[in-house]
Amino acid sequence: MPNSPAPATPSPRTPAIEDLLEGKGLAKKPSALALLSGLGAKISRASDLPSPSAPRERIPTQVPALDRLLSGGLPRGGLVELTGRRSCGRFSIGISALASATSCGEAAALVDLGGHLDPQSAEEAGVDLTRLLWVRPEKLKGAVASAEMLLSTGFALVVVDLGLPPVRGRFVPDAAWLRLERAARSRGAALFVLAPYRVSGIAADAVVSAGAAHALWKGTGRAPRLLDGLASRLSRAGASAETTLRVSSSLPWPSSRAQRGIPYSSSSGSLGAARLGMTSH
Repeated sequence: MPNSPAPATPSPRTPAIEDLLEGKGLAKKPSALALLSGLGAKISRASDLPSPSAPRERIPTQVPALDRLLSGGLPRGGLVELTGRRSCGRFSIGISALASATSCGEAAALVDLGGHLDPQSAEEAGVDLTRLLWVRPEKLKGAVASAEMLLSTGFALVVVDLGLPPVRGRFVPDAAWLRLERAARSRGAALFVLAPYRVSGIAADAVVSAGAAHALWKGTGRAPRLLDGLASRLSRAGASAETTLRVSSSLPWPSSRAQRGIPYSSSSGSLGAARLGMTSH
């Protein structure tokens, strides 16, 4: 009896996930297509993401103490979280980072959940307002969603300020912060989160804490003492450095500020509308 031909070996079926990543058969599945395109893209190949161990460019914050702790500045493609209580200089450090990025021609965004930005003082601090997008969400969930959208659209630096405790809005799970870190990594953008306490879980490349600030005064005897600045200590995993937020001109505190019409606000962790110079030691 003649030998019957061997049955043809069926070709291996392409896994559904491969079809999805290659965009096959998505014309009738708009929800699946949305995962791979547009502002809300959620899926990417792991091989397409930059290696976490690869050397990364840095965006200097112009705060010497912080730049020293971060080996040169905010890493592109990473998330850095700065925590601290009110009046520790947290918001002013964020403004300094925005000034550094925009003065170099980079587009930057501020997600201002606390509503603390004063455009005039930000401009005086060196922020190029023509290169800054100011977003004012109402709750934490909106702030996280805004940051993800901004990272996806190509902003080089996104600063997220969560304001004072308690942070407005419901708890956001760690998965949301991991998604933000992934978005920053895939776009090569720097994400800088300013928070009154830890929020980003394991997603942060670096966590820096700012200690309670103490005032620096000038003057002795019966003459009015002049506020020269605020000093606080920044620390990260065993390393620390002190930074000083210095008022540009010494003013009796607070009477002569009121006479000159310069507002003071400690709610955002800054020195209000005073022009600031930062030093460290």
